Amino acid sequence: MSYVPHTERERRDMLAAIGVDRMEDLFADVPAQVRFPELNLPPALPEPDLLREMQAQAARNFPVDPARSFLGAGVYHHFRPATVDYVLSRGEFYTSYTQYQPEVSQGMLQALFEYQSMICRLTGMEVSSASHYNGATAMAEAVLLALNAAHGKRSKVVMSPAVHPAYREVLKTYLRGMPAAVVAGDEDGTADTTRLKSLIDEDTAALVIQNPNFFGQWEPATELAEAIHRAGGLFIVVADPISLGLFRPPGAYGADVVAAEGQSLGIPPSFGGPHLGIFATRMAHVRRLSGHLVGETVDADGRRGYVLTLATREQHIRRAKATSNICTNSALCALGAAVYLTTMGTRGLRQIAELCYQKSHYAAAEIDRLKGFAINPQAPARPFFKEFVVRLPAPAAEINARLREQHGIIGGYDLGDDYPHLKDHMLIAVTELNTRAGIDQLVRTLGKAAT
Repeated sequence: MSYVPHTERERRDMLAAIGVDRMEDLFADVPAQVRFPELNLPPALPEPDLLREMQAQAARNFPVDPARSFLGAGVYHHFRPATVDYVLSRGEFYTSYTQYQPEVSQGMLQALFEYQSMICRLTGMEVSSASHYNGATAMAEAVLLALNAAHGKRSKVVMSPAVHPAYREVLKTYLRGMPAAVVAGDEDGTADTTRLKSLIDEDTAALVIQNPNFFGQWEPATELAEAIHRAGGLFIVVADPISLGLFRPPGAYGADVVAAEGQSLGIPPSFGGPHLGIFATRMAHVRRLSGHLVGETVDADGRRGYVLTLATREQHIRRAKATSNICTNSALCALGAAVYLTTMGTRGLRQIAELCYQKSHYAAAEIDRLKGFAINPQAPARPFFKEFVVRLPAPAAEINARLREQHGIIGGYDLGDDYPHLKDHMLIAVTELNTRAGIDQLVRTLGKAAT
């Protein structure tokens, strides 16, 4: 007997209460072609046959050699110490869920406390959550924090067009149905400082930039921070955690909230997920912090212990009014980042950042010598970290196809997909895993692929 929780009359009454005629109307925002798909599944297979089928499907994937991959745009190949997978594969961590019962969760809670501490040190902030699903949702939650801090008196969010395009789309989804508007600067992606500052007014709740930005370049963050603070808004910075091993943290130049994608900290690309959303802010905003917050305390016998603190923000207490909405995030990726940062240490993280910086500049200088190529033409004066823009003498899709099919190289990101004026431009990422031989081969094959 199937379990039917509601009678037909109860369903009709609920639909009438919310002003909907049919159950299907609840899904009106979902495109019709994918709303109620009919699954045309093949017949069941014996396990050996199924295994062969899955192996055949997996063989269709293009194998990735990190030394020969120059695709970044938010997801990167970085060195992963063996300690990361060893710790993550332990059963007590791998199967952990939300740590609502501290008496049985001390190991995970302590690990997350250490993660928060390292994130605060890395970003220059005073408090960190543990954690969010990815960098895009962390950034969107930072904007919600700024709007909440304005107590409904401000509804404008100024965002640099050089913030990751996917992040901007996620924010639009978050703000749909809310009395808040996102205003971007010039959509050519140059993130002109004067233009951004001119958009800030007394209705602005937050200014959002990415530093280094989507194109890998550094923004004049200090003057932007001063501009938004003069207007009474919050300064939100989307950061690259690897870059913070070498450059000043956002907290040092006025950030109120720092969001970041933590995939670079020991998490493999893995076909696009899972990822890690880093979220850190000033102590003044701690009660508006979304995500879990682990605190250190003592028990009745004076022994050190760890708990989810400020629990009145949590869903199991405040229900719909909760600010913590990461209930199902077991923070396995946050644990991986904690193991990575602990293993690498301050010197190791700095060394990786230096290698990214030096190798990317070597690659840019070599590509710039090629006939028909130009480096960072949209903003040539701005310094860059580990990514740079290349203007190509041929369509990026054609060049990438030749690189992959003829030379086994994964090229850069086609910027024309998000910025129409950057047609025939490619975003190339170089990390510590790209060898000099691999970079030299890229340069040689780029010249051939463009002819």
